[in-house]
Amino acid sequence: MSNLQLSPMRKTIVGVQFLFVAFGATVLVPLLVGLDPATALFTAGLGTFIFHLVTKGKVPIFLGSSFAFITPIISASKQWGMSGTLAGIAGVALVYFVMSALIKWQGKKLLDKLFPPVVIGPVIILSSTCISAFPVATVCMGTIPLYDSCGDSSCD
Repeated sequence: MSNLQLSPMRKTIVGVQFLFVAFGATVLVPLLVGLDPATALFTAGLGTFIFHLVTKGKVPIFLGSSFAFITPIISASKQWGMSGTLAGIAGVALVYFVMSALIKWQGKKLLDKLFPPVVIGPVIILSSTCISAFPVATVCMGTIPLYDSCGDSSCD
């Protein structure tokens, strides 16, 4: 990895860009799925703080919300209510911790075995396709749509 040093101006530009990305995800995702954005901001900050303690500040990152969870959260909350959905989110966190421990133990070879490029590409394409329905429907209908699953809404 290179030791690229950005000028103060470039750092500012990258920082502002990241502010829009992180803030947008951390506030918009909870609004779309019916959660409190203040709680999302608090837990994202707490998670980031713990992450930096564990990694000793080696990885400069902010842990925020993910647009990939919009459809599953909306579907789960309709089927099991908010308490069931939050239990599912806690389950996802548990899987995250287990995978982190396995990767710490086995290293990159485990990732290469579980997620070869032939798997990663279609997952990214499918995720992006599901997410793209939101802005298209918003433009067509003038509202923020809520979906049961990926792609079951259209612009009529």
